[in-house]
Amino acid sequence: MAKFVLIYHAPQTPAEAAPPTPEGVQEMMGAWMQWAEKVGPGMVDFGTPLAGGVRVTSEGVAPSTKEVAGYTIIEAESADAALELAKVHPHLNMPGGCSIEVHEAQAVPGM
Repeated sequence: MAKFVLIYHAPQTPAEAAPPTPEGVQEMMGAWMQWAEKVGPGMVDFGTPLAGGVRVTSEGVAPSTKEVAGYTIIEAESADAALELAKVHPHLNMPGGCSIEVHEAQAVPGM
């Protein structure tokens, strides 16, 4: 099994979005939990929403210009299997044109 990091992109972070109704929260979390059931024992880290990104370079720090809204780490048999899970993720149904990047975790060279 390989590990994959799913990076969620959205035009605004959850903290910036209008607060959902209690029913909306229940519906959204229900969809996420159904997706997590599809992942099954391959769920390594359900993740969390992210906000306030800061870009650090050798020249200094600045606010991030990336629309990163959260992450999840899963294990899957292959990149294709991880992509199939991403294709049915409820994040894609959120307003504003949300997307998901899927990255395979690689072994650290020499370790």
